[in-house]
Amino acid sequence: MKFGLFVPQGWRMDLVGIDPSQHWGVMAGLARRADANEDWSSIWVFDHFHTVPVPSEEATHEAWTLMAAFAAVTGRVRLGQMCTCMAYRNPAYLAKVAATVDIISEGRVEMGIGAGWYEHEWRAYGYGFPRAGERLRALDEGVQIFRQMWTTGSATLAGKHFQVDGARCYPQPLQGTAVPGSKHNGIPMWIAGGGEKKTLRIAAQYADYTNFDPTPEVFAAKSEILKGHCDDVGRDFGEIVRSSNLNVFIGSTEREVEDRFASLRDRLLSVGSPEARVDQLFADYRKQATVGTPEQVVEKLKALEGLGMTYAILNFPEGAYDTTGMALFERDVMPELLDRAEHGHLWHLPRRR
Repeated sequence: MKFGLFVPQGWRMDLVGIDPSQHWGVMAGLARRADANEDWSSIWVFDHFHTVPVPSEEATHEAWTLMAAFAAVTGRVRLGQMCTCMAYRNPAYLAKVAATVDIISEGRVEMGIGAGWYEHEWRAYGYGFPRAGERLRALDEGVQIFRQMWTTGSATLAGKHFQVDGARCYPQPLQGTAVPGSKHNGIPMWIAGGGEKKTLRIAAQYADYTNFDPTPEVFAAKSEILKGHCDDVGRDFGEIVRSSNLNVFIGSTEREVEDRFASLRDRLLSVGSPEARVDQLFADYRKQATVGTPEQVVEKLKALEGLGMTYAILNFPEGAYDTTGMALFERDVMPELLDRAEHGHLWHLPRRR
C-alpha cells in the first residue's frame, strides 16, 4: 500500500485557533516533515473555498496556490489535490497551471479532478450549480482537454461546456516528456467520485487512479462497476490504481482514540458548528478503517487492501496541533502495509539505501 498525507489548509476547521500569520509555517512544516519520510508518497490538499461542516469565516487556503508553494519547499514527495473541481477554473487554464507546477516541482504533480459537489461555495462564487449530469459532462470535456494539452502541447475541443481552439501548453509538463509520467496523460490523473453511471465510466476511459468511499462493501461494489466500465471501453482494469481518503483517529489505547475525538469535537463546537452536524460527521468517521489502536487499524486496512485499495490518503484532524497520532501511525501501522517498490511515475527520485 502507498500512503499520502493531507496537509491542514483550514477547510476541515483544522487551523482554528492558529493565527493566520502562522498558517504557512504550519503547512510548510508538515509538508517538509512528509518530504523527509520516504514512507509518504504524496501530500494533498482539498480544492474548496468555504469550510465544513458549515461555511464560516475560518480560513480555507486555495489549493493550486498551495501546490506551487509546496513544490518550492519540498524536493521528493508528490503533490496532489483531492480533488480539484473542474468548474472552478477553465480546464485549458488549469492544464497550463498544472504544467507550470510540474516544472517547478521537477515532475511531481498529481492531478486530482472531479465534478464538484459543495453547492454553497459554487453559488457564492457565481458558478451557479448545474444538475449532476451537466457537471459530469463538463468533467468529461475538461479531462479531454487536459490530456490533449499535456501530451500534444495543444488542445482543440468544441464541447457543450468548454470550447478551446488550439490552446497551447508550452513548456509541456516534465512528466511524460523529460521524466516518467502517465503513459496516457503525462501528468497522472486521479478521477474522484463514485457515481456509477458517469463518474466511474469517465475514470475507466481516462484515469490513472480512482478515489472512492473506503467503506468495504461500498468499495467492493464500486470496484466491480469500474471493472465493468473498463470492459466496455476496452481498458485494462489493472492499470487503474484504486484509492480512498481516510480520517485517522489512532491511539495506543481506545481511551486515547476517544480523546482525539473529544478534542476535535471541542474545536468544531467552539467555532459554531451545529452539534447535530458534528455528531453526523463523527458517526461517519467511526465507520472508517483508520479508527482504533494500531493493531485494529492494520487489520482493517489489510482487509481493504484485499479488496484492491492500494493507496490510502490520510487526514489527521489534529495534525496542525499535535503530530503524535501521525508518529504512531508511521511507527506501528505503515511498516505492516507499506509497498516500498519503485514503479513508474509514482516516485520522483530513487529511494535512499
